[in-house]
Amino acid sequence: MTDPIADYLTRLRNAIKARHRIVEIPASNIKKEITKVLFDKGYIQNYKFDDTTVQGTIKIALKYNPTTKQSAIVKLERISKPGLRKYKGAGELPRVLNGLGISILSTSKGVITDKEARVLNVGGEVLCHVY
Repeated sequence: MTDPIADYLTRLRNAIKARHRIVEIPASNIKKEITKVLFDKGYIQNYKFDDTTVQGTIKIALKYNPTTKQSAIVKLERISKPGLRKYKGAGELPRVLNGLGISILSTSKGVITDKEARVLNVGGEVLCHVY
């Protein structure tokens, strides 16, 4: 697999379109960190890391509005790709939907959102936008 983060986002996107409650994704350290950020910001309901196999899996419970059946995640967009990495400094971090969405970055302080990166005054690789 060339781009495991794009595969992760695509599995989430497909599960949301199919209205699945739980999606199972092969685990890696970066995917675990992205999952933690999505949970902390309220985009997913819950997650569980299952390390019984060699690679392990991530089980993610997706979050839906109970009345409208709309997902909490409207769009997942991959920004930095293996063929073209996108790095931004602390002063030029992107704002997603004028601050309503989040941008997930891989920085020297770990995998964090754009808002946390502005507070810490660090830049890094822009992995994806979520809103």
